[in-house]
Amino acid sequence: MTSLDLAGYLIAGLMTAVALWRMPAALWGDEEDRRRRALWGCYAGFAIALWTKTEAVRTGLNNSAVTDLAVLIKHYTATVAILAILSYIVAIYGSYPEEGAAPRHVRFARLVQRLAAKASVATLILLTVLFFTVVDRSEPSDRFVSDHAGEWGATLYMSVFYLYLGAASAVCAFQWALATLDSRRRHLRVGLGMMTFAMFIGVGYTVSRTLFLWISVVDEPTEAFALRFDRITEAAQLVLFAFFALGASVPAFAAGARRARLWRAQVKLHALWFELMAAFPEQPFDPPASLARELTRFNVPADLRVDRWAADIADAVEKLRHYAPEGLLATAEQTAAGPRSREGLADAYWIRAALLAKASGAPAGSASPVAAQQATDQDGEVARLVRVAAAYRTVDEDRARAVLAAATAGPAAPPRTTERTA
Repeated sequence: MTSLDLAGYLIAGLMTAVALWRMPAALWGDEEDRRRRALWGCYAGFAIALWTKTEAVRTGLNNSAVTDLAVLIKHYTATVAILAILSYIVAIYGSYPEEGAAPRHVRFARLVQRLAAKASVATLILLTVLFFTVVDRSEPSDRFVSDHAGEWGATLYMSVFYLYLGAASAVCAFQWALATLDSRRRHLRVGLGMMTFAMFIGVGYTVSRTLFLWISVVDEPTEAFALRFDRITEAAQLVLFAFFALGASVPAFAAGARRARLWRAQVKLHALWFELMAAFPEQPFDPPASLARELTRFNVPADLRVDRWAADIADAVEKLRHYAPEGLLATAEQTAAGPRSREGLADAYWIRAALLAKASGAPAGSASPVAAQQATDQDGEVARLVRVAAAYRTVDEDRARAVLAAATAGPAAPPRTTERTA
């Protein structure tokens, strides 16, 4: 097995893994979301096409009852995959109000929509007719292009397919290049940039192979040169599919990383949120449950649950102000000050002591001072609360009682001035 054959197995496996990974969202996602299904159809089609190019599969199919069957299956599945990716392009960029002047890329997407299905059907019919009529299949081939170099029938057959493939690659390169320039999110720019680069390779691949085949009809190359050219362009196509698969997966990886961060935030916030909700059971939408139960509530998205917990904690702290003694903030900040002080520790002392005050039966009164927060957005507020929750776990009940006792005994020392960060 050559290194090129090994790379073919690896890229086919990569595309298959991406197709399997994205299959649940495509099959069980929103019925109105055509984008996921179209993109998954592209992955699945190209995965099958890539497997037909691997050594074991192509040898078995090409030596079957239908000579060179691997070539026909590869081009069938690739054509369907290309139609799927063109449908994806239309779903992404073709949606725009009918009234008024549409941007250039939208008009282009609508043109693609009108032509893509018809071009795909015409390509499949023409490929089938040419394959069984003008292509010389008297002997099975291993490398179809190099083995049939100089034959006008195979050249005509491959030119039809390359015309369709090259046009689709150019469409994708054009649309994704525009999207890359317009994207403001880094992971989208990276992913779209990789996919755009892959499509430029695709254009170069189809143009070079088409020129090679037609030049070979006029001046038939040596067997060694044809095989070397075939291997070089095959290697370029494997690079194409690697960039396409990875680039299309970057946004999903970014979404997965965000879900992982939200999951960790839930784990870290749960203890603080649970105790506050136990103190104010009317606050949450649902009664607080164990961490395992909360993490398996799939009826609420993770980002919404974290935002809800942050709002619950903020509301509970606001209610606790009416049970906390006037000097609790100053005492908590003074207690938290020191060489081992950590961000959020003063807030943790305040919350723990205020909860003890409420639990001891302190009557509700006027709102006592609470530290001012400087988070500029929801993500910053969640990050701040995660730090407070981490510090909260280090404050035991005895120390909190000492803080509460000091706050109710009399005026505390002036609070230590610190700069809080989100």
